[in-house]
Formats: sequence, structure tokens, C-alpha cells
Amino acid sequence: MLTEEDHRKAAEAILKAERERVPCPQLSKTFPGMKIADAYRVQDLWAEARIANGARLAGHKIGLTSRAMQMASKITEPDYGRILDDALYNDGARIKADDFIKPRLEVELAFIMGEDLSGPACRVHDVMRATEFVVPALEIIDYRTEVPRAIVDTIADNAAFGAIVLGGRTIRPFDVDVRWIGATLSQNGIIEESGVSAAIMGHPGAGIAWLVNKLHDVGAGLKKGQIVLGGSFTRPVDIRKGDVIHADYGPLGAIGVSFI
Repeated sequence: MLTEEDHRKAAEAILKAERERVPCPQLSKTFPGMKIADAYRVQDLWAEARIANGARLAGHKIGLTSRAMQMASKITEPDYGRILDDALYNDGARIKADDFIKPRLEVELAFIMGEDLSGPACRVHDVMRATEFVVPALEIIDYRTEVPRAIVDTIADNAAFGAIVLGGRTIRPFDVDVRWIGATLSQNGIIEESGVSAAIMGHPGAGIAWLVNKLHDVGAGLKKGQIVLGGSFTRPVDIRKGDVIHADYGPLGAIGVSFI
């Protein structure tokens, strides 16, 4: 384990990179003894600093929900980060590409909590019962450290969260089979990715159940009204200034954004 001073130095490096839009060296190289617990502590300090500066916790995101991404990261379970309210966009938004270092886009579902939910032993049916709405979402991911990254770099960097875009049709969790929500992602009129939500651990609620149990371990849980991104069911697509994005969720509508 690192010292608390090391944790603070690492968090300050992420904050500076975010502020100046210049990636910092990998924390795994600067602090070679960093463990996963250290990385989450760095994320805590990053979030505390951002909240002290005026941001508000709006929810959580889950990453590395696919087996392929876990194998690439040499980890056997997902990771998680925070969603802050100053990184929320709506359908039709014109987003400044320069607000990010190297943005990429993923297709996801967002769960809006209808009641508090805590562990231990949370399961998918608990998630579905506690969810008020499910809504299409795009996640913008960004790296505040140099690459290639170890899993501790990703976790410390708030699980690579950049921003979230909400849109499409808001549904209740039992209106459709949420395992079989499909979507295509078009970039400048060309379909670049497609997928189905069952790719998220077999059920998009499974990652959220995992998150609730992990939060229980640190004395936390999900709160009514919070947004939870359940993980991507497409490969990330690189984004550049001038791109026009259209994510088509079929019966659940679509999300369109442009990067300026």
C-alpha cells in the first residue's frame, strides 16, 4: 500500500492533467507499488477535490464489464467510478471536443434509481426492483494518464469517465427485456459499431448488482435518483472535433450529439 501522501500526489496529478488537458505519466510507473485499493483511494481524493470545487455526485459508472476488456486489462472483474453533474449532457448537445484529452464514445444503458440500494448480496432482481427508469446513454471516456495503462491507472483516473449523454425513450425496467436492447453507433453517417445489452455480463443489471456489493465493502450504496451507467456493449469509437454521432436504439429512440 502507498502512503496517504502518495495518494494525494497521485490525485493531484490526475487533477492537473484534467485541468490542463495534458496527460500525466502513468501512476503505475510513478508509484510502482500501487495496488487496486490504492487506486480507489486516489479516485476518492480526486472526487473529493472536484466536489469541493462545486461539482455534485450524480451517480456511478461501471467499466470493464466485457470479458474481452477484462482480459486486455488483466483483471477478472469490472471497475467503477463516479459520475459528476458537470459532465452531464442531453440529446442534441454540442460538446466541445477540446474539453477532453482523447475522447472516445461507448454505447450504454443508464439506470435511474427509484430507491436506495445497498448490499451485501445484491442480485439482479434487487437492481430491477430498485430501478425507476432505464434510458439510452452514451459515455464519453477519456484518459488523463499516458498509455499503455495498468488497471490501477484506469481506476485512479475515475475509471476513464469523461462525460455522459442521456436521450432516447425513457422506459420502466420491465417494459422491455433489458437483456436484448440493441443499438448501432454511427459516426458522420457511417455505422461504426453495433451491439446488444446482453453483452454486459449477460444482463445489464448484473454489473450494477456487482457495484452495489462493492460499495457495501466501503460503507456506501446507491441513492434514489442517482444515475448508474451499466457498461458498454460496443467497442469504443475515437472522437474528433467536427464529428456528428447518432446512436440508434430502435424502439427506444436515438441519441444525437456533435463535437465542436
